[in-house]
Amino acid sequence: MSSEAYRAGGLAATRTGSLRDSLAAVGGSYYWELRKLVAQKRSWIGLAAAAIVELVFLISIEISKVTPNDGPYADPMGQGLRHSGLALTPVVLKEIAYFGPAIIAALVAGDIVANEDGGGTLKTILVRSVRRGEILAAKALALFTYVIVALVVFAVTGIVAGTIAWGFHPLANISGTRISAALALALTFAAIAVYAVPTIAIASFGLFLSVVTRQSVAAVVGTIFYALALEGLAALPAIKGARPYILVTQLHAWHGPFQTPTNWTIIGHAIWISVLFAAPPLIVAWIVFRRRDVAS
Repeated sequence: MSSEAYRAGGLAATRTGSLRDSLAAVGGSYYWELRKLVAQKRSWIGLAAAAIVELVFLISIEISKVTPNDGPYADPMGQGLRHSGLALTPVVLKEIAYFGPAIIAALVAGDIVANEDGGGTLKTILVRSVRRGEILAAKALALFTYVIVALVVFAVTGIVAGTIAWGFHPLANISGTRISAALALALTFAAIAVYAVPTIAIASFGLFLSVVTRQSVAAVVGTIFYALALEGLAALPAIKGARPYILVTQLHAWHGPFQTPTNWTIIGHAIWISVLFAAPPLIVAWIVFRRRDVAS
């Protein structure tokens, strides 16, 4: 990437050392990280997968012969299936709660640093007037942005497809309270925002693996195994008391907006637990990246 390109992205050749200067450097690098994500096939594969999973569930529900209280109908808000298109996204979110976000996060998180490290392009970035911490911050922001966009694509696909199939009608929330279609629509995006927090924490571990291993495949597979290991840990009866403090348990905090009244306790709990899980891998990734020898 040329020095002119970096200047166009907001990076100046002369550094002043100020906070504003650092933020400009991160912003410029973030811009180019987003452009690289847009240019990569695996980014689009992840977005396509996020959309297709909703369509697959919709088709399976349409052709299935399960009776009420069975299968997806037993999920929170499952009784709204075939009655309101707005029930589709919450139900699918419950079904893919553990494995779905791990795949979405792993696709990009495991590759975002390791790919450039392995390809030798990291050296060309570091000779520019950009500090290593600023580069890593930009990559982390681009990764988190991708996770959020993928979840929005997931939600929008489910809302549109569900509405076409079953209409834009009111439905009962998790507490059994009947809510309007407009409110259900707003709460769906609120639930996605809550769901994004622990998903970003999983992605943070993927970023850590991408920095430490320098291998895209190892980081991608490692991120998926990380989520699965946490799921297995949460399922152990011996540590039932610790279950509320395991990261994957927070993936169910999206129930909060769909309860009456809104369960702010579970939402707040999910946020601080997710931060506790995200901070250590991000800090270690920053330390390792700062000391990285990119000449070899």
